[in-house]
Amino acid sequence: MLVVAVTLALLVAVNLTIGFGPAGIGLIAGPAVAVVLVGLARRMGLTWHDLGLSRHTWRKGAVYGGIALLVVGAVYTIGALLPLTSAMFLDVRYDIAIGSALFIALVIIPVKTVLLEEIAFRGVLLGLFRHRFGAAWAAGVSSVLFGLWHILPALGLDTQNTALDAAVGPGSQLLVVAGVVAFTALAGVVFAELRRRSGSILASAGLHWATNGLGVLLSSVLWAV
Repeated sequence: MLVVAVTLALLVAVNLTIGFGPAGIGLIAGPAVAVVLVGLARRMGLTWHDLGLSRHTWRKGAVYGGIALLVVGAVYTIGALLPLTSAMFLDVRYDIAIGSALFIALVIIPVKTVLLEEIAFRGVLLGLFRHRFGAAWAAGVSSVLFGLWHILPALGLDTQNTALDAAVGPGSQLLVVAGVVAFTALAGVVFAELRRRSGSILASAGLHWATNGLGVLLSSVLWAV
């Protein structure tokens, strides 16, 4: 499947560009690649419904996404209030003013992260694999690729999160990266199921933003108190 190979090549290129390129490049590269991927998929015959972008599913997707956001918000709040788990939210990257945290959560994460990843993994790749292999295989393969996508962002994570650093100790980057890949692959399965049940990537995008965006906001608040 040539279009799959092209899609994966574009994702590798943009991942490296975002990881090693100038600050802020993801705000341009992410949306640009998302548009290109949608264009490629449409030329290959995928419909808006295949991509999870049909306007007829927007309402249902928004409802699913909103419920997911509320659930994540409740879980995060409980976790932050419990002494046993509150340290898990202390990420040194977000020891910043709440205004900066809001910008990251409401602008950078939706534009740079959620838009590209949902279009790529729950839109284009899921749609392509579903046509060829069926829904179950599509969810599994796209989720494994979603996990592998997070190898580069996981580098150095053991020194950025205080609880993780204390749990795994120094020199354990390989273990942390493997854990992140496994966790995000499992998360990808959940995202794919939300996408399947609602028919819209708005559902998976809602959960995706909630896990990332609320985490940034909560970390900033906890560092401040």
